[in-house]
Amino acid sequence: MPPGITLAADAPELSAANTGFMLICSAMVMLMTPALAFFYGGMVRVKSTLNMLMMSFISLGIVSVLWVLYGFSMAFGTDRGSLVGWDADYLGLSGIGVTELLDGGSIPLFVFAAFQLMFAILTPALISGALADRVKFTAWALFIALWVTVVYFPVAHWVWGEGGWAFDLGVIDFAGGTAVHINAGAAALGVILVIGKRVGFKKDPMRPHSLPLVMLGAGLLWFGWFGFNAGSWLGNDDGVGAVMFLNTQIATGAAMLGWLAYEKIRHGAFTTLGAASGAVSGLVAITPAGGSVSPLGAIAVGVIAGVLCAMAVGLKYRFGYDDSLDVVGVHLVGGVIGSLLVGFFATGGVQSDDAGLFYGGGLDQLWKQAAGVFGVLAYSLLASALLALIIHKTMGMRVTEDDEVSGIDQLEHAETAYDHSGAGGGSAARSTGTVPPAATAAQNTKVDA
Repeated sequence: MPPGITLAADAPELSAANTGFMLICSAMVMLMTPALAFFYGGMVRVKSTLNMLMMSFISLGIVSVLWVLYGFSMAFGTDRGSLVGWDADYLGLSGIGVTELLDGGSIPLFVFAAFQLMFAILTPALISGALADRVKFTAWALFIALWVTVVYFPVAHWVWGEGGWAFDLGVIDFAGGTAVHINAGAAALGVILVIGKRVGFKKDPMRPHSLPLVMLGAGLLWFGWFGFNAGSWLGNDDGVGAVMFLNTQIATGAAMLGWLAYEKIRHGAFTTLGAASGAVSGLVAITPAGGSVSPLGAIAVGVIAGVLCAMAVGLKYRFGYDDSLDVVGVHLVGGVIGSLLVGFFATGGVQSDDAGLFYGGGLDQLWKQAAGVFGVLAYSLLASALLALIIHKTMGMRVTEDDEVSGIDQLEHAETAYDHSGAGGGSAARSTGTVPPAATAAQNTKVDA
């Protein structure tokens, strides 16, 4: 998604069609954050539902403000040493003219900033699924602010900013396999290694409390992902965005089938959770690759990602890391798969002339993809773990064991997701201040059962 894409041979002019298209795509990507909240919210136990929703929603507020203040400047300002951008005109977005165009493009710079903002909001929200049930809300909010500053803004510059080391190397990441999914998945792994497991991990049942909510979230994510992927070409003048749109649908469907086939063979059933997770794994994997592969290649990317991600989600039980909602298994693994498969399936006839191994390009693109994958993975893992450790050792990142068992919703938000007494859970909590712990525990036990 480089900002320097040239869409016309002469001096570019503002395109009303491309501008309108990108505003719609930006709104679709914004929808993905509440969609993710529903997806994650349905996967947790009932006593953590609201907290899971809020861990995504709070990103909409924090990242929006930081993006305006300095985030856009760090990600897409003038390159500084191939590691970060900086441009005083972008601070507060105060030095940008209303009709100022993206360099080499046909859309206003404000539109590009808005589109990229939605990516910046979604990425830390993805991390939250790995931390379900056990993180203080204030600590999580602080982590988001620090993480986007130290990790996301610089990595976005590496991958998409002119002068970034991955950009200059020629790493292909159409819409965020490295900058979004590997980045978030590696960060999730780093944080959970610091804060530890949930109470009862591998002992107590921790089943999703609302599979319909999971399916709703997955469907909305699928819809929003068309804006996420097709919009990343920043226009409609040459057909590349149309190829990406089609490949997004194809790979997602193929990944869902691959996941379900593996699930049936391995566990004997086709589950709704598997269908939803398989679809998301396909969306993740095609994100970096969809502008480089053919529709047949998209099928291959989807099936491979669906099967391997289904296998990867079980690794947490083998290695003992508590990735609550499979962020590592789906986003990290799916992002790695999709990014590396560019080196095999890139045709050299869509997004760029760079071909993969199966299309006569040799190993050149594959090693570039590997450099981008493991560079982002290592940095995000280490930096995220360090940030979590600092917060954990200062203000504390986890709630107490007793509070975790009784339910984090009531503790952190003074509300419950569902009211079975007829009194109105939210209003009761606001009027009385608290709910007696015994009553809260009883309610959660009843609903979980």
